[in-house]
Amino acid sequence: MLKQFDEVHGGLTRKSSRESGLATPPRSVVGIGGKVAKPDYSEAKIVLAMVGLPARGKSYLSNKLMRYLKWLEYEVKVFNVGQLRRTRAKAKREQSGVQENHSAEYFSHDNKEANQLRDKLAEDCLEMLIQWLKEGGNVGIHDATNSTKERRAMISNRVAREKGIVVIFLESLCDDPAVIAANVALKVSSGDPDYMNMSREEAERDFLERIRKYEKIYETITEPNLTYMKVMNVGSQVTLCNIHGYLQSRIAFYLMNLHVKPRSIFFSRHGESVYNVEGKIGGDAHLSPRGQTYAKALPQLIHDNIGDANLTVWTSTLQRTIETAQNLPFTKLTWKALDELDAGVCDGMTYEEIEAAYPEDFANRDEDKFNYRYRGGESYRDVVVRLEPIIMELERQENILIIGHQAILRCLYAYFHNLPQDDLPYIKIPLHTVIKLTPKAYGCDEERYTLPIAAVDTHRPKPKAAKQPDVVVSTARQYLDPTIA
Repeated sequence: MLKQFDEVHGGLTRKSSRESGLATPPRSVVGIGGKVAKPDYSEAKIVLAMVGLPARGKSYLSNKLMRYLKWLEYEVKVFNVGQLRRTRAKAKREQSGVQENHSAEYFSHDNKEANQLRDKLAEDCLEMLIQWLKEGGNVGIHDATNSTKERRAMISNRVAREKGIVVIFLESLCDDPAVIAANVALKVSSGDPDYMNMSREEAERDFLERIRKYEKIYETITEPNLTYMKVMNVGSQVTLCNIHGYLQSRIAFYLMNLHVKPRSIFFSRHGESVYNVEGKIGGDAHLSPRGQTYAKALPQLIHDNIGDANLTVWTSTLQRTIETAQNLPFTKLTWKALDELDAGVCDGMTYEEIEAAYPEDFANRDEDKFNYRYRGGESYRDVVVRLEPIIMELERQENILIIGHQAILRCLYAYFHNLPQDDLPYIKIPLHTVIKLTPKAYGCDEERYTLPIAAVDTHRPKPKAAKQPDVVVSTARQYLDPTIA
């Protein structure tokens, strides 16, 4: 087909209409795109065993890493030993009426019976994890203290019996009293069933006593035969040992870029463009008069929300984002990776023109928008891959304002809210609206500010869907049965 296209047009290699100014491509081209297959990650099998005292950020790191890898389409699941303990205790209470005591004394090394029960829970949780990996999972996170050499040897020896599965230990260390205090406060106020019938003061006393019980027997990782990473104060220092292979290195690099400093991330599409008004996709159009009005009003909106705080503005290389940012009094960086999804031969066309010229492919895109790739262009899946460096840099930075494009911001927004790929292409990111995300331990707070400047609605609803994707904004820790989480 491409050969016929070249022959018809004298062997000329087609430039993007962003460069050439071409509008509708020749209608003799039939079949403009296809679906992109999900990468084959079937050989990636990792047990990621957490290590660390309570209130040192283990669950935070687990949650962040799960969100990142799922965004990249790995199958990831957290198996939390504490949640398994609570689930079984609840079942026991309902069946026999016996209420187990999980106060600090339960976690004492001198409590032999409780020690045996906790070891059994850790082993059972590991067995569930391994079985899940065998059924198609890629990274199973064993979320527990795993605080002794004996426990880590048990995990290492058990995983060694499984062909094709490797174990990495991830130790979360923290010596910052303020961070530890904040983690303790979050634990006792987050709805943890262990403290359901206690006052906050009682819960805090008991949890601090639990930590002291663990401290008496805690052994930091020094075993030279293990593959491990040590993270100090959530990213201020990272130590790696025996890390090999692509996925292991990817995990390590991500963890090296994390921090927990207070910050906000602002998303805004460019102001309304001339192409938006004309109903065309792609291109490199200037702002419309209403888009220019938005660009002039944006600095005051940002100032009202961050005051004199420092901020860096990121834009794409396309002029509509650069024009939108031109009045902002902040450092500006231009990223090619933030350019809009490339529509290939459909660049500069309206959806009506695409449907008339390429009805079959138009239908295919509506059927599977995340995987559909324009001929000579991109799919949403391609965009996610090229945005990975942006995610890495976002995790390193403090306050950032990204002035971008609809598809780009959808992909980034899905990362921060852990949304599935099927919903990603239909997230509503309206024009002339600033979205403020404030990362928290277990999610992101969100606020939206819409300026009273009219703009066209470029959102295309999900075809044949009863409702649009639901975005449930929650920063609370979820206490779930690990077998169904």
